[in-house]
Amino acid sequence: MKKWTGWILGGLLALGMSACSGGGDPFASEKNSTEGYPEKPVTIVAPSGAGGGWDLTARAMAKALTEEKLIKQSLTVENKPGGGGVVFMAEYATQDKANPYKLFVNSPPLLINHLKKEGNSPYGYKDTTPLAQLTRDYGAFVVKKDSKYKKLSDLLADLKANPRQVRIAGGSAPGSMDHVMAVLPAYKLGVDPKKLKYIPYDGGGEAIAALLGGNADVIATDASAVSEYVKAGKVRVLAVTSPKRLDGELKAVPTLKESGVDTEFIIWRGVFGPKEMSAEAKAYWENTLKSLSKSGAWEEELKANRWEGDYKNSADFQRFLTGQEKQLRDILTEMGMAK
Repeated sequence: MKKWTGWILGGLLALGMSACSGGGDPFASEKNSTEGYPEKPVTIVAPSGAGGGWDLTARAMAKALTEEKLIKQSLTVENKPGGGGVVFMAEYATQDKANPYKLFVNSPPLLINHLKKEGNSPYGYKDTTPLAQLTRDYGAFVVKKDSKYKKLSDLLADLKANPRQVRIAGGSAPGSMDHVMAVLPAYKLGVDPKKLKYIPYDGGGEAIAALLGGNADVIATDASAVSEYVKAGKVRVLAVTSPKRLDGELKAVPTLKESGVDTEFIIWRGVFGPKEMSAEAKAYWENTLKSLSKSGAWEEELKANRWEGDYKNSADFQRFLTGQEKQLRDILTEMGMAK
């Protein structure tokens, strides 16, 4: 009896823990036969709490796919907060590495979390199947409207002369995307990024509040997040990290290259599947996400969220990620924060 009980328990554990040595693969049948895929509901994970960029992207994606009838199964959005995506990736890359019914959205933190020394993730984009990039945003360097800094060159001159005297803020922790963007221009011009004074805040809203309250001299944040403050006459944007000037409220703002800094930085958002995704499931999502990117419902979501659409298929997205990973590794190394 004990022998049979042990065998049954062992089988259950093997189904529940795909990462266990000697355990079975609970998604093996789905992996080997995806004819008719998807045959059951699909979950799209936002590795964050409600209301953030990943959450909004996942929900917009699910809404548009459903409205356009681009998927025959229901879609569920699930929030998995913790460690800026690190907690979710540890689970996904081990327990769901062959589960074609769970996708997730992410952005540059997927790369940064894997590259940085403190609080790093042992898993990165190479532990997934990149399916498509959907949107892009850019960084913006923002000061109060009455700031003494009229141009980015004014700010960079002060950073060169006295790097610790300028209070640079961002909406995330040291070693994060905001921190990387904050030091990028000065770093490209030869300033030691470790000497710059970076003040972290809990989200872009708090960083802007700190700027407006006089507790920061400049902030690095998403360009899409500052248009309303520009329109209200509260801030001035010194430069953006885009390859060319943006539209709307920021159309008069120069790029980094126009400001004498030969670099750019793209804040992408994309969709990923498990590393051991079948060719059939991958092809299904490539075709479906390409159709999504051209749909009217998705265009409405882009407008509603002030996003810029930028579709890349799986191969192009993977090539882009390889290039941005090198850019991030180089700067994190100079910051003394690479693992």
